[in-house]
Amino acid sequence: MKRPLTALRLVAGTALLAATTGGAQAEDLPVLTVYAPDYFTSEWGPGPQIEKGFEARCGCDLQFVAGDVLSRLMLEGDKTKADIVIGLNTDQTARARKTGLFAPSHEDNSRLTLPIKWTDDTFIPFNWGETAFVYDKTKLKNPPKSFEELLDAPDDLKIAIQDPRSSVSGLALLLWVKAVYGDRAPEAWAKLKPKVLTVTPGWSESYGLFTDGEVDMVLSYTTSPAYHIIAEHDDTKAAAIFPEGHYFMAELVGQLKTSKHPELAQDFMDYVLSDDFQGMIATANWSYPAIIKEGFLPPEFASLPRPNKTIFYSEDEAEALRQPALDEWLAAFR
Repeated sequence: MKRPLTALRLVAGTALLAATTGGAQAEDLPVLTVYAPDYFTSEWGPGPQIEKGFEARCGCDLQFVAGDVLSRLMLEGDKTKADIVIGLNTDQTARARKTGLFAPSHEDNSRLTLPIKWTDDTFIPFNWGETAFVYDKTKLKNPPKSFEELLDAPDDLKIAIQDPRSSVSGLALLLWVKAVYGDRAPEAWAKLKPKVLTVTPGWSESYGLFTDGEVDMVLSYTTSPAYHIIAEHDDTKAAAIFPEGHYFMAELVGQLKTSKHPELAQDFMDYVLSDDFQGMIATANWSYPAIIKEGFLPPEFASLPRPNKTIFYSEDEAEALRQPALDEWLAAFR
């Protein structure tokens, strides 16, 4: 998941340092090209730490290409320059797998410590979390205690959500609503719409509105408050936990069959599940690592409330529901 936008103000300048990693000597090294989401490669994302960690062991030059990963890959097809794709989730993997571009992961899924069983032999998760509406305890004294209470809240409650056509978290909200309300999803959207102040293209814009005080609640993740607690020493942000359950999201990595450096690509897949990589996830990506060992989670994570029910769709289920759920959302928000 993602680091709150306030990190931009705290770590300004680190991008310059990250950009110089490797120096001129990288010119003679093999290049491993990794397609990743925009947030991932930014100065507040996990990319710079991952680049530094992998280059220290690979004898290569890891280069991120940021943008809409799935759309770019589908457009390029077997002419893609990517060796690795990182940042997809299970709501997208059916379309990604259909391209036929991905190689087996050759990883041992039994090491994973997810709240669901992971059996995919192509895509491996590197982190996970659950969607949630985050609020400021000092400004919203009586937050909704259930999804139903959220829908029934006064219409002057201001919420920011993300567009499901351009945002994985926005798509997760569609599937979350569908899982909770089923055929009643259109009714749920009709009740939620008056409270939605804005629909942003991505998560960063929404979260920025929240941290700037423009909205009362924002669609984010149960782990988002960890950033505020650890980096800002601010415990006023919290995730509203609903008894209906919360939608599970894992970010994934896969290697391409067309890679010019298949051994390096496999090395990167191995690195993703290494202690070095997994140990940095909690505070590099503000989410739960796919493998949790002693010392991987700061003690502050223990204070984060977890839902009693985890909602998860397989990739086939998510793909089957995606367009009908999107049509219902568009009918409400057009």
